Amino acid sequence: MTTLARWARAEWGPLYAAVRGPLRERRPPAVPMAVAAVCLTAVLHFAHNQLWGYRFVQDIGAVRAEDPLWLALLRTPLSLFVPALDLPVWGALAQILLVFGIAELCLGRRRTLLVAYLATLAGTLYARLGIWLGPDVPLGLPASDARVVDTGPSAAVVGLAVCLGWRYRAYVTAGAVIVAMVAEIALKENLAGKEHLAAIMAVLVVCAVGAVRRRRVSGVRGTGPAGGRARRRSSPGTRAGGRSSGGRGDRPAGWTWRGRGGGAGRSAWPSRSPDGPAERRRSGR
Repeated sequence: MTTLARWARAEWGPLYAAVRGPLRERRPPAVPMAVAAVCLTAVLHFAHNQLWGYRFVQDIGAVRAEDPLWLALLRTPLSLFVPALDLPVWGALAQILLVFGIAELCLGRRRTLLVAYLATLAGTLYARLGIWLGPDVPLGLPASDARVVDTGPSAAVVGLAVCLGWRYRAYVTAGAVIVAMVAEIALKENLAGKEHLAAIMAVLVVCAVGAVRRRRVSGVRGTGPAGGRARRRSSPGTRAGGRSSGGRGDRPAGWTWRGRGGGAGRSAWPSRSPDGPAERRRSGR
C-alpha cells in the first residue's frame, strides 16, 4: 500500500465505513431527507423562474439583512432550498445530494437538520452584525449588502462538511474546506464568503462544546467504578481477597445458602449435602 493510499484510508476510512453499510443495504432509500431536499430545491428553482412563482418564492425564502429580524428568522429554514441566483442550480442540487446524504447517514436526520440550520442561521445573523460594524472593520460589511438576497445551501453544506470532518477525524479535509473559504474571501470579498466563515465558526464552537462534554462524561464513568472498588477494598472488616468477615464471603467454596422457603435470606442454613458438616453438627454426629 502506497503512502497516499494509507493517508486516504486514515483520513476517510471511518467516514467511508459509516456510509458504506447503510447505502449498500438500502440504496437511495437510505437518504430520504437528502432526496426530498433535492426535490424541494428543484421545485423552488422551477417556480422561481416563472412569472407566477417568482414573488411567491421571494416571500417565503428570500432573506435580506434589511428585513425585520422576525421575518428573516421565519424565512431562514426555507432559504436553504432556494438556489442562489448567481450560481447554477445543478451545483446546489449536487451539494445537497452529496453532503446532506453523507450527513444523514453519519449524523442522523435530526442532527443533520440542526447543523444545517445552525450554519445558515449563523450566516444570516452575521450579515446584520457585519453591516452594523461597517466596512472599516476587518469583518464588517458595506451598507449595500443589506439589500443582497441571501439564499442557497452553501453555508449549510460548508458547516456539515466541517462537522463531518471533525466527528470522523478527517481533519485535513475539514481544514481544506476552511482554507478554501478563506481563499474565497481573499480573492473575492463578498457577503457569501464571510457568511461561510461565520457558519464554520458556529459549527466549530458546537463541535468543541460537544467534545468537552463527552470527555467529561467519559471521565466520570471511568473514575466511578474504580473509586467504588477502592472504597470496597478499604472498608473495615474486610479480609484479604475482598471478602468481609462475618458475611457470606466466609462460607467455604461450593456451599449454598438456603432460606426458610428455599430461597436466600438472613436466617439461611448452610448446606452442602445431606451428609455435609452442617448436618453432622445438627444431628450430633
